[in-house]
Amino acid sequence: MDIGTIVGLVVGLGLIAWSILMGCSLLVFWDLPSALIVIGGMLCSVIIHFSLPQFLSIFSVIKKTFLIKVPRPSDIIQQMVNFAAISRREGALALEEQIRKVDNTFMAKALQMLVDGQDEGNIRDMLELEIQYLQERHAQGKKILEFMSASAPAFGMIGTLIGLVQMLRNMSSPDSIGAGMAVALITTFYGAILSNLIFTPMAGKLGIYSKAETLAMEMIVEGICTISKGENPTVVREKLQAFISPGRRLEVKATV
Repeated sequence: MDIGTIVGLVVGLGLIAWSILMGCSLLVFWDLPSALIVIGGMLCSVIIHFSLPQFLSIFSVIKKTFLIKVPRPSDIIQQMVNFAAISRREGALALEEQIRKVDNTFMAKALQMLVDGQDEGNIRDMLELEIQYLQERHAQGKKILEFMSASAPAFGMIGTLIGLVQMLRNMSSPDSIGAGMAVALITTFYGAILSNLIFTPMAGKLGIYSKAETLAMEMIVEGICTISKGENPTVVREKLQAFISPGRRLEVKATV
């Protein structure tokens, strides 16, 4: 679970609520028609822009910004070095027992291909194809969040315009102008919060996770392909450490 996403949302909403309470009640900033215009209009625009299955995947996409688990490079290096040692000592078939101990499905698939005796070219082609489609799925999810981030303020402005028109048509009561203006601006407030505190940061977080997961998968591909060529654990370790910055290589010095 990503604690940073949760802390950011809670603290951000808390600061906004606190600043409102310094001047008035939170109920002043609640208006059901405004919420329906912003949220309902945004969701309807998503349905129009994307297919229905893509729209229904919104909840899964948002969930990934909270619950995605990416293996650490140091753990991958250690595992690959251990696999290389087992393969050199007992042969590739001995790695079949390790498949049951791996909780990463991509790594398990790579190990299974190695145990099955597939050559380096087939292993690399198959795994890189899976990485490619993973990146496409992540890009699609990120695109949905970015579209929601762009449409929320737009519908906030639409709600404001609706409120202003209704207010100007009722100019006979000057006392109601101030209250009408406040309600008209609430939709812009809702759209700005949804865009800048929720959807834009979530899209950015999904992009960061996508790059981290892609890096982890590429490390697995290189490690398995290097093991398939019969290289020793030291070569595997040195090759995988090329994926990380020089300053962190001592931190992830893997030993068998």
